[in-house]
Amino acid sequence: MQKEKIIDVKNLGASFDGTVVLSDVSFSVYQGEVTVILGSSGCGKSTVLRHILSLYPLLQGDITILGKQLGNLTEDQQLDLYLQMGVFYQNGALLNSMTVEENVALPLKQHTKLPDHLIHDIVRMKLGLVNLEHAIDQFPSELSGGMLKRAALARAIVMDPPIMFLDEPGAGLDPISLEALDKLIINLKEQLGMTIVLVTHEVSSILRIADRIVYLEKGRVLFEGTLRDALKSGIESVSNFFSVINDADKIKS
Repeated sequence: MQKEKIIDVKNLGASFDGTVVLSDVSFSVYQGEVTVILGSSGCGKSTVLRHILSLYPLLQGDITILGKQLGNLTEDQQLDLYLQMGVFYQNGALLNSMTVEENVALPLKQHTKLPDHLIHDIVRMKLGLVNLEHAIDQFPSELSGGMLKRAALARAIVMDPPIMFLDEPGAGLDPISLEALDKLIINLKEQLGMTIVLVTHEVSSILRIADRIVYLEKGRVLFEGTLRDALKSGIESVSNFFSVINDADKIKS
C-alpha cells in the first residue's frame, strides 16, 4: 500500500546573483520514512532544505507540507505549520547561557501555556529518549560533541512534531559517536512515528538510516528512490558516491 505523502516538492527552482542553484527539483517524502537528501558539495541539498523550512522565499515551484501549500499560507498558518516541524541545525544552536533543560524547554516556553512542572517533566522525558537525562542541569560548554548533538535532538522533538529535519547532524563526530547518533534517529522514527528529512554526506549514516534517498547533482534531481535501488541504479555519479562500499552485507535490507 502506498504511504501518505508528507512533503511534495514540485519544480523547485532557485537562483542567487544570477547563478542557477536549483532547477526543476521534484521529489516526495513519505510518512514514517527517513529521506536523505545527498550529493556532492555544492549540489544544492542545503538550499532545498532551507526552501522547505521557508528560510528562503519560494519564487519558483511548489512545496506542499502536510497538505498545506507553502506559498498560500497566512502568517498564522505558517507558524502553525512550523510548530509541527522539529529542526536540528548542524552546530546544535544551543544557547551557552542556559542549561540543557532550559535549552530543550525553550519551544515549550515560547509556544505553549503549559505549567513549569509539566514542562520540566516533558523535558526530562525527551532527554531520556536521547540518553541525556543525567546532563539536565549542565551547560553546553560542559558537554562533549556527541552530547551536544543529543541535546539539540531533544529540543527538536520536544513539541512532538510529526516531521523532523536534520542538517548534517553527524558533522564533526567520531565514527562511534556518529553510529550512536544514527541509532537514536532510527529509534525516534520507530518509537514516535516521525517522518525524517536529513541532509548529510556521511555514507555510513546513509547506509544505516535511509529508507529513501534524493540524489542531487548540479541543482537537479539525478535519482529518487530507495537506497537499494540507488546502489544498483547504474548511474555513474550515484555509484561513485557510494564507491566506499565493499561489503554487500552493509546494504540495508
